[in-house]
Amino acid sequence: MQTLLHYFLHLVFPLGIALVFFNKEWKKAYLFLLLTMLVDLDHLLTFPVFDADRCSINFHPLHSYYAMIFYVGLLFLSKPFRILGIGLLFHMFTDLTDCLLTYQNCKDCLATSPALNVLEFISSWQSN
Repeated sequence: MQTLLHYFLHLVFPLGIALVFFNKEWKKAYLFLLLTMLVDLDHLLTFPVFDADRCSINFHPLHSYYAMIFYVGLLFLSKPFRILGIGLLFHMFTDLTDCLLTYQNCKDCLATSPALNVLEFISSWQSN
């Protein structure tokens, strides 16, 4: 179910964003939103390239907190850059959601994750 949710948020939900917020140019906006998937090329810098028990947030360079600050900055630029900023930030949200689901199921799996403090902080909201 987690994998299905992950790919739904990466591939289908952006179509909804494009249709709702960029309805006149939804095809172009959807293409830009899908292009933000290229941010995952930074996974090629690690071995193994895919690890189900690894949280991408703050692990890969293009998934770092510094990169996310840059993505927020894109929101203040003109339309094509703004769409890319939305897509990149939504990509980070999707990956964070995936990390949280992994963390809920196996806290030890992400015990050395660079995003552990964020995962613990967000998870603590559930207990309050």
